[in-house]
Amino acid sequence: MRKRTLGSTGPAVSALGLGAMGMSGAYGEADRAESIATVHAALDAGVTLIDTGDFYAMGHNELLLAEALRGRDRDSYQLSVKFGMLRGPGPAFGGSDGRPEAVKNFLAYSLTRLGTDHIDIYRPARRDPAVPIEETVGAIKEMIDAGYVRHLGLSEVDAATIRRAHAVHPVADLQIEYSLISRAVETEVLPALRELGIGLTAYGVLSRGLISGHWSAGRVTGPGDLRGVSPRFSGGNVEHNLTLVEALRRVAEAKGCTVAQLAIAWVAAQGDDIVPLVGARTRERLAEALPATELDLSADDLAEIDKAVPPGAARGDRYPSAFMSGLGVGN
Repeated sequence: MRKRTLGSTGPAVSALGLGAMGMSGAYGEADRAESIATVHAALDAGVTLIDTGDFYAMGHNELLLAEALRGRDRDSYQLSVKFGMLRGPGPAFGGSDGRPEAVKNFLAYSLTRLGTDHIDIYRPARRDPAVPIEETVGAIKEMIDAGYVRHLGLSEVDAATIRRAHAVHPVADLQIEYSLISRAVETEVLPALRELGIGLTAYGVLSRGLISGHWSAGRVTGPGDLRGVSPRFSGGNVEHNLTLVEALRRVAEAKGCTVAQLAIAWVAAQGDDIVPLVGARTRERLAEALPATELDLSADDLAEIDKAVPPGAARGDRYPSAFMSGLGVGN
């Protein structure tokens, strides 16, 4: 497994990370034993970066990872944890909490659920508009100084917020959606990251399966599957978006790889400071994703991919309208 370093101050991690959200019901029911086996397979293949959030099924995901990671050398992997999203007993979200006292409270719960004495990269999942980012980051800095956190991360914020946070404490990486059909980060955010020496961990590289090559227009989502309310999967949009996938499939076939491998490799090819996260829930999907780390794309390959999926070609927002206002950048 190749390695990449998250910015100028962050850790060296595997060139591909594992996003664990889907193992806790975000895309419908998941098999617990298969999820744990997938984490084990990822670690055995050299994946070291594992991403979670304390609000993924209200702590379920952290407890699942604690079980999967039990007995593993703590220095052999890095845990990236997002915090701050407020949940109720039902499916609704209740905003974000970035108050310093909340930061420390969330961290204490995560450390306990994960069964660890430190988090490698700790980040607010979204910026709390009621709390200056300097205060939120200041609390994380205190936890870094105390040894409970190793590195500061950010998630889904704009360039101005990144600069303000970085002035308080060096930011290792920004986690943000980045894929062939979600490229808003390229305009202002990515140049700011590179100016400041901050890495990028890209989630949604397969757009929740939409551009994986495995989705079909008539597919029905099950209970609890967030794609059921995603604009890009809605009728009228999904048919158009899948025409882009078919164009991409022709490029992939010429390259001798799968659509998913090509989409992952495209993200990785945008810079050595970028680490794609794949949300594999099964060993089968993980096994398909792993070869993407060895797939080198030429300038001609990248030009063909851009022809197949031009910037801005997708239809539909990447989140439902209620969530779009909380993002630092758009689609």
